[in-house]
Amino acid sequence: TISVCLSLLVLIDMLFSFIQLWKIIMTSPRHRLYSFRRCPYAMRARLGLLFAEQSVALREVTLKNKPEQMLAISPKGTVPVLQLADGTVIEESDEIMMWALAQNDPHGLLDKNTLPQASALIAQNDNEFKYWLDRYKYADRYPEMTQSEYRQRGEVFLQVLETLLTKNVYLLGDSVTTADIGIMPFVRQFAHVDREVFYGLPYPKLQQW
Repeated sequence: TISVCLSLLVLIDMLFSFIQLWKIIMTSPRHRLYSFRRCPYAMRARLGLLFAEQSVALREVTLKNKPEQMLAISPKGTVPVLQLADGTVIEESDEIMMWALAQNDPHGLLDKNTLPQASALIAQNDNEFKYWLDRYKYADRYPEMTQSEYRQRGEVFLQVLETLLTKNVYLLGDSVTTADIGIMPFVRQFAHVDREVFYGLPYPKLQQW
């Protein structure tokens, strides 16, 4: 009947429009993130993009076989690397996080009242805690101290976080800040070195966090 034919024509037209839209989406320039699933720096970048609701094309990297495309734009060869649609390259995890939130911050992570303290905590994490974390995780490569001693050195920073979390739900208040998403991946890695040991440590608030 005519009505059936018209319905089919409308359906075909809708399908054609969808195909055209899909072609536009797939061929449009997109931001591209080179990442490695377990790297805490890459996790920080991904969390920043997630909280900022920024869409990117994710390229998971095999560290033993890094893609030429990534090395061409970032010869240092470490992740994360974010290449924007306009060709701009951002190579540091904290800069990727801050760039993403500058585009869109629906959860208010860039609170001007907490941002300086959040930045200071992230710097302490990157400059001090990460040093001991690496030695705790790969203690066999650093025989100068025992794994237990490396863990205890790292716990100095964990104690700072535990103290903050006894006062607040999150590190700097009742809502998530850049400090939380910037530091959590590193504490996660510390915990995963030996989960049984970590959950036996006297940091209940940190473990809950």
